Amino acid sequence: MKQLVIAEKPSVARDLAKVLGATKKTKNYIEGDKYIVTWALGHLLGLKMPEDYNKDWAEWNMNTLPMIPERVGIKPLPKTRPQLKAISQLANRKDVSEAIIATDAGREGELVARWILQFVKFKKPVKRLWISSQTDKAIKQGFKQLRPSKEYDNLYYSAVARAEADWLVGLNVTRALTVKYKDSLSAGRVQTPTLAMVRQQEEVIEKFRPETYFTLDAEYDGVIGHLQLKNPRQYKERQALEDLVASFDGKSLMVDEIQVKEKTEHAPLPYDLTEIQREANQRYQYSAKKTLSIIQRLYETHKIVTYPRTDSKHLTTDMKSTMKERLTAVTQMSPELVKRLVKDGAVVKQQKVFQNAKVTDHHGLIPTEQSARLEKLDNDELKIYRMIVERFLGLFLPPYKVSIETITAKVDQSAFVFKQQRVLETGWKQSEETAKQSVVFKKGAAIKAVYKINKQLTTPPNPLSEGTLLGKMEKHNLGTPATRAEIIEKLISSDLIERQTNRLVVTAKGKQLLQLVNPSLVTPELTQQWELSLERIANGDLKHQVFIKDIEKETTRLVKEIKMSEEKYVDHSLTNKTCPDCGSQLKEKNTRDGKIYVCSSETCHYKRRKDPKVSNKRCPQCKKKMMILENKNGSYFKCGGCQYTEKMQSGSKGKKKISKHEERKLIKKYNQAEEMESPLAAALKAAMKED
Repeated sequence: MKQLVIAEKPSVARDLAKVLGATKKTKNYIEGDKYIVTWALGHLLGLKMPEDYNKDWAEWNMNTLPMIPERVGIKPLPKTRPQLKAISQLANRKDVSEAIIATDAGREGELVARWILQFVKFKKPVKRLWISSQTDKAIKQGFKQLRPSKEYDNLYYSAVARAEADWLVGLNVTRALTVKYKDSLSAGRVQTPTLAMVRQQEEVIEKFRPETYFTLDAEYDGVIGHLQLKNPRQYKERQALEDLVASFDGKSLMVDEIQVKEKTEHAPLPYDLTEIQREANQRYQYSAKKTLSIIQRLYETHKIVTYPRTDSKHLTTDMKSTMKERLTAVTQMSPELVKRLVKDGAVVKQQKVFQNAKVTDHHGLIPTEQSARLEKLDNDELKIYRMIVERFLGLFLPPYKVSIETITAKVDQSAFVFKQQRVLETGWKQSEETAKQSVVFKKGAAIKAVYKINKQLTTPPNPLSEGTLLGKMEKHNLGTPATRAEIIEKLISSDLIERQTNRLVVTAKGKQLLQLVNPSLVTPELTQQWELSLERIANGDLKHQVFIKDIEKETTRLVKEIKMSEEKYVDHSLTNKTCPDCGSQLKEKNTRDGKIYVCSSETCHYKRRKDPKVSNKRCPQCKKKMMILENKNGSYFKCGGCQYTEKMQSGSKGKKKISKHEERKLIKKYNQAEEMESPLAAALKAAMKED
């Protein structure tokens, strides 16, 4: 008898098959003497669409809202039917005794496999592979420690509850807004409060008014002391401080008090997904989605880091025995340091990293026991891998210790505070300076200081970047580490938020949506409450049916509020340009290829680029890049500098040599999972086709 192993992606299936000794490859699975390894392509199934429950729900009509199915069902996604059929045939083979779920070890991975097994009506025993890295060693160890799938039932119920809640709230609220205001307006239980947080920061900046104030410093032998005030912005006029300094004339500062404290700072714990996304955005301006994609490659393709979608920064105690091997694996990243640490016994100095109670589904993000082939990593992968390795190495290094001396000196009733610090031990902060001469202060001594008045101006808070937004989402429990990047991308693709350099800006459409949508969806409290309920379901403390009943009531209330709303909507995407086909106004729309104009008429399908597309082809005269333009005779190149034109050769696109970037995209397309299309996206797409 054989075991049917279900992986989440073809690339992962190949890795499992290699370790399990399965070598007979077919289009849909790899077979061996004991195992048959097959794969999903991300989600093979999704929740049924409204029209699958009720034909009247196919039409976007306010009278059919809210749409609340009596019983939620699933159906195959169109593009993945062949693979689902193959798995069904394998599951029904007489020589298959049981199934092993080997999808990603997390909430969404559990849902991928459970829906497949539910759809193919699998009645045989099911076990679960739960691993945090894709190395051969981890896979072998994982298959020795398979668990009954029943132990993960609550995780599955939590995933189902999240999917159904998103369907109920997202589809109903979006459809209500879209129908009422006659424009595609997307809202949801997580994306709307996330949008509101970006807008709230903008409103604080818009209301900010700069304020001038003055401060006073005293300098003694290169050390700066600041005048202590209850209100740092007390002095609005320079003259007041000039009068104060004049009153000090002929007087010395008297050292009144000296305090010396030692501060010990331990190395930071390993990254969780949200923290590394925030830091990569701050350091390299990477989007949250890009960072996750890079770590996913390091995990799946290169097998040099552990599972990316983690919300923990701690490790389990049973990992202590693996730390030396992991340390040795990163030798080439810092040869001298690693060799010294190994020679000293590879002792983890940051012992509080080992806390079983603080590890949920997965431990913190650290290197695996497999050495990296650095020549195989691209520049982005190397940057992120270095970040993970540096955090890991810090665990083996002693704490950073510094001596902080605080000196209070007084003249009349004014007190100045001087601070200087001396590094006692660099510890994990290897680059810190240690040799720095301190100025000697003695209690009771008189010192002569030079006074300096500084003109200061209050500054507004910074706009939210993806990094700071991720921090706010984490604080308010909006989404999970695995879904936050997707939420930000959805807001951008829905024209509700724009990226401008390294900041996020709410569009005119986004601002209006926040005025039109229900107030309870704008604040994070309701969504935070729902996310906590999902955690309770995963922990077995709440039945998912109870949660869904609550969501159904909220959905009914939200739709009723929209129906009764008297708010007005203005489509800010409308331009003054007219459609050459039907004469209607053109709308400006953002796409991956840049901004385009589309006809606002529901019956007209005219569209064109707002700006010409710039090609990589150089002008033979002035060497500038040429634009691609179109007319009735077809496409042609035109130079914006010297106006040189050249007809585009037919079939030239097919003969074009594939770039490395395009090659990588193709590999990802076939080796990685296709993301599940949300019910909301599918419904909008269907509605647009009907129009």
